[in-house]
Amino acid sequence: MKFIEDATKNLFFTGKGGVGKTSLSCATAIALADSGNKVLLVSTDPASNLDEVLGTTLTGKPTPITGVSGLFALNIDPEESARQYREKIVAPYRGVLPDAAVKSIEEQLSGACTVGIAAFDEFSRLLGDESATKEYDHIIFDTAPTGHTLRLLELPSAWTGYIDTNTSGTTCLGPLAGLKEQQVLYKNTLMALSDSSRTTVVLVSKPEKSALKEAERTRTELAMLGITNQRLILNGIFNANDRNDPVARALEEKGRLALRTMPTGLSQIPITEVPLMPFGLMGIDRLHGMLDNTRVINTDTQGFPGESESFDTTAEHLSTLIDELSCQGKGVVMTMGKGGVGKTTLASAIAVELARRGHQVHLSTTDPAAHVDVTLADKIENLTVSRIDPETEVNVYKEEVMRTAGSSLDEQGRKLLEEDLRSPCTEEIAVFRAFARIVDEGKDGFVVLDTAPTGHTLLLLDAAESYHREVTRTMSDMPQSVRELLPRLRDRDFTKIFLVTLPEATPVHEAAQLQKDLKRADIEPFAWIINQSMAPLDVADPVLMSRKSREARFINEVKIVHAKRVALVPWMQDENGIFSWMQKAVAV
Repeated sequence: MKFIEDATKNLFFTGKGGVGKTSLSCATAIALADSGNKVLLVSTDPASNLDEVLGTTLTGKPTPITGVSGLFALNIDPEESARQYREKIVAPYRGVLPDAAVKSIEEQLSGACTVGIAAFDEFSRLLGDESATKEYDHIIFDTAPTGHTLRLLELPSAWTGYIDTNTSGTTCLGPLAGLKEQQVLYKNTLMALSDSSRTTVVLVSKPEKSALKEAERTRTELAMLGITNQRLILNGIFNANDRNDPVARALEEKGRLALRTMPTGLSQIPITEVPLMPFGLMGIDRLHGMLDNTRVINTDTQGFPGESESFDTTAEHLSTLIDELSCQGKGVVMTMGKGGVGKTTLASAIAVELARRGHQVHLSTTDPAAHVDVTLADKIENLTVSRIDPETEVNVYKEEVMRTAGSSLDEQGRKLLEEDLRSPCTEEIAVFRAFARIVDEGKDGFVVLDTAPTGHTLLLLDAAESYHREVTRTMSDMPQSVRELLPRLRDRDFTKIFLVTLPEATPVHEAAQLQKDLKRADIEPFAWIINQSMAPLDVADPVLMSRKSREARFINEVKIVHAKRVALVPWMQDENGIFSWMQKAVAV
C-alpha cells in the first residue's frame, strides 16, 4: 500500500471520535514494523485504549508488543507526567529558597494547567527532541478526538509566543525560568510539525457527513498552522453483498451520499479507502488484516469464537427514561462517553423531547468539535441551543478579571495581570467557568449538555477543585456557580448522566472505566444508552450478520455487569431519524 511505502518518520492520526484512529494507527504501526522498521506507537489520548487493542499492558515507557518484532508502544499518562514535571520545576529551588516559597511554587503547580502542559511536554519531547527518538524509524501518534488534538498542536506556537513576551518572571505554571529551558524544545516541535519531509497528518473519517465535515475543518485549521502534509483515510467503506437486504442497501447508500458531498478541499488530498470489517479490531491478527487486501476476511457469523451468543435485546425505550426526567421538571442532563458514539445526536433528541413536553430547555456542548446547532435543523419551541465558544469565554473572563482583581492594582500591577491572562491556560479556566455557569441554569429549567469525548470530560471534572484555586488566584470573588458545581454534579436529583456507548468492545469498556471514575468522585450515572445497534434489525448481508452476532456479548455485558438501567437505540440511516423514532414511541 502506497500510504505505508511513503510514510514519513512522524505520523499523526486524528479525526472525529469513533472513526477508527486507534485501529488504523495500530494497523499502520504493525505494517511498518513488518517491513523491518523500528516503530514507536504513542497515544496522546487521556482515555487511551491501546492496551486493549494491542493486547499488551502499556506504561509511559516504550513497551515491546508481543507478536510484532520492532514495534513498541506507550501511553502518555497526564497525571504521571504532571508529577514528573512538578518535580523538575521545583527541585532546583529546594534548599535555595525558603520553605514557604517552595511550597508556594508547588501549590501553583497543582492546577489542571500543569496536567495539560506536562502531557504536552512529553509529546514535545518525542516530536521536538530528535535524540529522544533517534533509535526509531517511525513515531506514530494515536491522538485524542479532533478538538483536543487541535489544541495540542496549537500549543507549541501559543507557549513559544507567551514565553517570548513574558516579563513578570512567573506564570500559571510556576517560575518562567522553568519554562525557558523548554522554549527551544517547543520551537523544535513547531518546526517538526510543519516539516512535510518529517511529519504527515493522517485525517481519519468514516463515510459520514459529520465526520467528513470535521475532517475538512481540521484540514483547514492545520494548514493555517503551517501543517500541510496531510492525507485522508476513509474507514468503514461498505458495499452491500446482499442486494435484497434493505438495511445493507441503506448503509451503502448513506456512505455513498456522504462521499458524493465530500468537501472539495478534502477530496483533493491523497485518499486511502479501508472497508468495513465484519469483526472487532482487537488483537494483532485482526489488525494485520485491516490494511492487507491480500488477506481473506471471514464473514461467517460463527467464525470468531466467543462472539456469537444468544440475543437478549430487551431494554428500556429511551422515551421511558425521558418521561422520568420530565416528571422532575428541571435539572441537568449530560451525555458522556467515547467519541463517535452519538452523544450529540442523543443529547439533541433528549432536549427536543423535553421541550415537546412543555419544558424550557437549554441544549449546549462542552465539545470543541461538536455541532449541536447542525443536528437540529428546525427551530423547536421552548428550546434554546448554544455552544461554549472558547474565544468568547476567554474575552469575557479577561474583562471580568481586569474589572475585579485588576481594579485595585497600579499600572504596573495591571500590566502584569494582563500578561498573566495571555497564558494559554486562561482558555481552560474560562471554559470551565462557562461549564459551571450553564450547569447553574439547571436550578430554573432543563439543561442538556453534550460533553466532549471521555478523556477531555474527565480532565474537566477532575479539574474542578484545581480550577477553583486558579480562579481564586486571579479573582477576588469566585462565582457562586463555580462554588456549587461539584455538589450539583454529585446531586442525583439535580444531575442525570447518560453513559452512551456502541455495542462494541472499546466504547463499552471506556464507558465502564468512565463510570468507575465518576463513582470515585461520588457521581452516579442515571442510565446507559447502547446506540446504533444492529440487534433489533433484520439483516441478511453477511458482514452485517457478523457484526450483529458479536453485538450480543457487549449488550449482555452492559446489562449484567455495568448498568442498572439500559436503553437500546437501533442503527438508523438518517442521523436525525432518532427524532421520528422517538415520536413513534411517544405516540404508542
